[in-house]
Formats: sequence, structure tokens, C-alpha cells
Amino acid sequence: MQPADNHDTKWRGSRDAWLDAAFELLLESGVDSVKILPLAKRLNVSRTSFYWFFKDREALLSALIERWREKNTQGLVRQTEAYAESIAEAILNVFDCWLDPGLFDSQLEFAMRSWALQSVEVSREIDAADETRIEALTRMFVHHEYETLAANVRARTIYLTQIGYISMKTQEALEVRMRRIPAYVEIFTGRAPQPRELKRFHARHGYEPEGDIQEGEIIGKEM
Repeated sequence: MQPADNHDTKWRGSRDAWLDAAFELLLESGVDSVKILPLAKRLNVSRTSFYWFFKDREALLSALIERWREKNTQGLVRQTEAYAESIAEAILNVFDCWLDPGLFDSQLEFAMRSWALQSVEVSREIDAADETRIEALTRMFVHHEYETLAANVRARTIYLTQIGYISMKTQEALEVRMRRIPAYVEIFTGRAPQPRELKRFHARHGYEPEGDIQEGEIIGKEM
């Protein structure tokens, strides 16, 4: 059932508003805090308005899982399929996920994995997401003419490294991470990114390194 007019929408909130508030609570305090009354108070709406959008709390939790699946899993898959002139640039497209929460939300990923420790159902969702993401990364390597086994091993290495970053809540200044990225690309692919590829990557993230990277310059020394 949907709100009938703008006045009703303001009074009851909206489906997206309930989901946004649920994600905030999930990130702040874990899944046990995602309950109807605290959400209603946060939104300053009637508790009963929840039922205009969701059958019950379980339906809300299912919607959270679906939104995470679309945001993080499909976001990553889309980046593996983005145009790239080389495997190095393809990896840089994937690295966009780690720097842009609009493509892949690392805080949400951590919250979902924490939730999975309490829920068999969510654990299965995590397993399925891991498989889908690694398969997408593997296809990306195969597309750039890597043998299938090597493609899968490289895909797993990239993915599990990033999940390690997320699980350990590793924090790095943008400057530090950008200096390390060329070396990561070379380790993961066996090929160094070209200066023009790095410049496009830097531009996407509003990063200006000290000095220009020139063709033929040795890059990726620091890890």
C-alpha cells in the first residue's frame, strides 16, 4: 500500500526513508537495534505508518539485504564490466569501489558481515555475494586473456585483500593509498599501470599527486 498524497507521505515517511534509517541503525549498533519503534522515533513518524511499506520487521530486513546486494555486489560487478584498454585500467576501475562509497559501501559491508555472524540466512547471502564477485573479477581477467586458473587466483587475491581491509577496519589517508595503488595493480596483474591510466583514475577521485607522472617513469615502488 502506498501513501495517497504528499500530506500522507510526510506523516508516514516513505519506504526509502525507512530503509535509510534502518541502514543507519545497522551501521551504528548492529541488526538487533533495527526495530520498528526506534526507527519511527528517528523518523518522527507514527509506528503504525511502518506497515504501509513493510509487512513486518522481517520484510524490512529482507529489503535491507536486497539493497546491500544491489549496492555492493552489483556495484562491484558493474565496475568489472566497465570499459578498460588494459587489465591495469580494469583493476583501477575496480579500485574505484574502494574509494567511492557510492559504488561500494565498505561500512555497510562490514555491518552485513557482522550480521552474518548471527544469522545463517545472512551468512548464505554473504557466501553467494562472495562467489558472484569473485566470478565477475575472474571473467574480467579472462577477458584480458589470462588463463582461467590464473584469472581466478588473481581475482581471489584482489577480493580477499579488500575484504581484509574491511574486516580489519583499516584506515589510510588518500595520499597514502594512492601512492600504494600502482604497486597493488602491478602485483595483482603482473603489469604496471600506464601514466595516462593513473591520471584518469586520479581525476575520478579528485586527487592531484605531487609532480606529473611521465611516460616511462618507474611507478609502484612503495607498498
